[in-house]
Amino acid sequence: MQYKIYGGNLPVVSITLNDKEKVYSDAGGMAWMSDNIDMETSTRGGLLKGVGRMFSGESLFLVNFISKGKGEVTFVSEFPGEIKAIKLKKDESIIIQKDSFLCAEDSVKLEMHLRKKLGTGLFGGEGFILQKTTGPGTVFLEIDGSVAEYNLKKNEVLKVDTGHIAMYEESVSYDLETVKGVKNILFGGEGLFLAKLQGPGKVILQSMPIRNLANKLIKYMPRPAGGGKGSGINLGNVFEHD
Repeated sequence: MQYKIYGGNLPVVSITLNDKEKVYSDAGGMAWMSDNIDMETSTRGGLLKGVGRMFSGESLFLVNFISKGKGEVTFVSEFPGEIKAIKLKKDESIIIQKDSFLCAEDSVKLEMHLRKKLGTGLFGGEGFILQKTTGPGTVFLEIDGSVAEYNLKKNEVLKVDTGHIAMYEESVSYDLETVKGVKNILFGGEGLFLAKLQGPGKVILQSMPIRNLANKLIKYMPRPAGGGKGSGINLGNVFEHD
């Protein structure tokens, strides 16, 4: 398998497969492919594993792309940002947030990951369930905005707004820390909790989480003037200002 990532802040990954090689993605993830690529939709591991992936943000079904001869299949990011290729060794695992998985080699295992601590699930911003990918093989992640990478040393701590976490290695400890100071909580804009990532291990952060952007845009959306037929939103006025 070979691949090429291009497209700037609207990234594309084109994967060249040799005969009988496979990659897979979430349902609807493929953008275009050559005529000799076959598609095969399945739950990849059975119904229970498929349902587990649904809880982690993926669809019940995944799609396998199998090449007959040499072929090419292309995937695109759903949001402006970057595509990151992570090469995993055998039994090496990473934890990724729900929307980061784009596609992977057939040998890579994708499953849900349950947070063990009650507080991180309730207040961590991403819920109890994330995703876990295990090698060997290459997994492709879609990152919202720009990528920031940190290699944390043992006991080194990084405090992060939870929405900015795209990926961390399994060796990294994830916990929550209460923001200190009443004024910081009420007026600091960071909420009540920050994520506390403690090394050793690699962490990948994203500069523009799509959830954060959506929350910013909501206040610019027009509100219905009243009930009935005349209460619909006029999309033509969405970006008008006083």
